[in-house]
Amino acid sequence: MTPPSVEITMGHNLRKATFIAGIMLVLIGAVGVFLPQVMSVTISVMVACLLMAGGLFMAYLTWQGYRNSWMAWLKAFVLMVLGLLIAFHPAAGAAALGLVLVVYFLLNGFACITFALELRPRKGWGWMVCTGLLSSLLAIVFLIGWPFSATWLVGLFVGITLFFDGIALLVLGLAANKA
Repeated sequence: MTPPSVEITMGHNLRKATFIAGIMLVLIGAVGVFLPQVMSVTISVMVACLLMAGGLFMAYLTWQGYRNSWMAWLKAFVLMVLGLLIAFHPAAGAAALGLVLVVYFLLNGFACITFALELRPRKGWGWMVCTGLLSSLLAIVFLIGWPFSATWLVGLFVGITLFFDGIALLVLGLAANKA
């Protein structure tokens, strides 16, 4: 049983949004390619902030309704400590995030390739296949060099995948303009 093909009828708003998203992803991706350590540290710090914010929200919830439950406090404590550890040791955080990104790159590769096959034979579908293959290749390269190269590979690989995702969106948006 073959999946139904995806029919994309891009109105003006969708073409514009696709083009803008493509440009933004290319720009953010370029930062990761040219400044990979900055991107790696930024990603680590963002994750640390999110974990600490989650810890604060859990602490608030625990204070409001579960003050006497040490297990409820444990969750808030774990989130806060993990966030602080990553914030104070972003290189170690980048190494750990690297393994999470390997999973992301593999899933992103699969998603891009399967979506591209649904788009075939539309113009631009090949770019989506290339993005998926590149994402899968990045996962393999990262695993080979981990953990030694994690401090710069995280930023570089995120930059590369965002850059090519942006290119794919630009090509799809431009192809829809011509159709």
